Amino acid sequence: MSKGLPKRSEDYSLWYNELVKKADLAENSPVRGCMVIKPYGFSIWEKMQAEIDRMFKETGHTNAYFPLFIPKSYLSKEADHVEGFAKECAVVTHYRLKNDPDGQGVVVDPDAQLEEELIVRPTSETVIWNTYKNWIQSYRDLPILVNQWANVVRWEMRTRLFLRTAEFLWQEGHTAHATKQEAIDESIQMMNVYAQFAEEFMAVPVVKGVKTESERFAGALETYCIEALMQDGKALQAGTSHFLGQNFAKAFDVKFTSKEGKQDFVWGTSWGVSTRLMGALIMAHSDDQGLVLPPKLAPIQVVIVPIYKGEEQLNAIRDKVNELIKPLKAAGITVKLDDRDTYKPGFKFAEWELKGVPVRFAIGPKDMENNSVEIARRDTGVKETFSLDGDLLTKVQELLNDIQDNIYKQAFDFRAENTRTADTYEDFKSILENQGGFVSAHWDGTAETEEKIKEETKATIRCIPIDAKDEEGTCIFSGKPSQRRVLFAKAY
Repeated sequence: MSKGLPKRSEDYSLWYNELVKKADLAENSPVRGCMVIKPYGFSIWEKMQAEIDRMFKETGHTNAYFPLFIPKSYLSKEADHVEGFAKECAVVTHYRLKNDPDGQGVVVDPDAQLEEELIVRPTSETVIWNTYKNWIQSYRDLPILVNQWANVVRWEMRTRLFLRTAEFLWQEGHTAHATKQEAIDESIQMMNVYAQFAEEFMAVPVVKGVKTESERFAGALETYCIEALMQDGKALQAGTSHFLGQNFAKAFDVKFTSKEGKQDFVWGTSWGVSTRLMGALIMAHSDDQGLVLPPKLAPIQVVIVPIYKGEEQLNAIRDKVNELIKPLKAAGITVKLDDRDTYKPGFKFAEWELKGVPVRFAIGPKDMENNSVEIARRDTGVKETFSLDGDLLTKVQELLNDIQDNIYKQAFDFRAENTRTADTYEDFKSILENQGGFVSAHWDGTAETEEKIKEETKATIRCIPIDAKDEEGTCIFSGKPSQRRVLFAKAY
């Protein structure tokens, strides 16, 4: 199955694209820049979605749904916001087609032009804040803690499956608060939720930080983020949470009456993660043989491959397996018996290795005689023979936990080995050119310097780490004073 998979060391980009396709995660659609998420890929996204949604509800959020189409005039109300998204918007101008008089299929009916164009949502702040105006009159109506699971469209020119597509799936939280501090606390809380999900479920270590003014979300006063490092040394923004201040409330005239009877604009946040997390999951862990999935997000945690000759042996193995998997399934472990008779065991081993199933059982006539099973783990490839006289459930649970921890440790160690400090611009450029990864360096705080470094090296300031300590130094580029280090990297 993995013979056609390129090596990461030879062509990382091609390796990634081929892996997404060969592992049945997604494929390109007839519409340029869009994708079809295949059942196996979508089942991983569903597990992500379920865990994130559970975490949202534990923090008091509820789900709603808002329109796909946004009147163009709404985007004009918040100047920074429209400037940030104007070049990515898909616009609906007509509402009807008609048969071509020349018999060439269908054409747009020129008589069906909309009075006002509609924007296919690139993000929903505008339509949601217009809605909140009707929901909020008093402090008693606050806070509003709403999230929606949806699709959005941003007309990307250079696309890559999961990482950057014209249409993608995501969640977007939009909250309204009575005070500035409540909104800031909410923004930070959601960044922490994302970080917890990334590390505990995706097994991806992340750096929590604040974006520079140049990298902030359009219309935000502050953008909090989590940044991850991929195996090719490039960074990936894995999630963002935005403190919007009162910008959108003022743009849409969303006011409330305080306990003191005064009128004030509400304070807002928005935050989101998307199917880009699928890209992060693939690139952080997988190898030249295929996917390596953390057990907590694997659609199939244990696959069982029978080795047999003839229907009689297969039936005997089936009966044995059905006994074995009852306690596993009862404990919530997802198990699949691959008893397809159209493929040989070797093909199945390679296929499930490619698809990243954490644990594989192999059981044949000799195993039946010895009352044992061969267990192989995907992360290390280590195999062992396990006696079924032992506690198989405990064994599998311990194995899944160990794989989850090991995958995280490998990613954590990789990030540690590829986070370097630069004190001169020459060292900075050398690290980026020859080693990659995160580079911790002093920056003078100006957008001008930030832009010049980006132009010369293609590296951006990924974030100002939350835990960055005050450290006086000089900017690597300008030589001007700097109060702390920031994190640079080339990024997706």
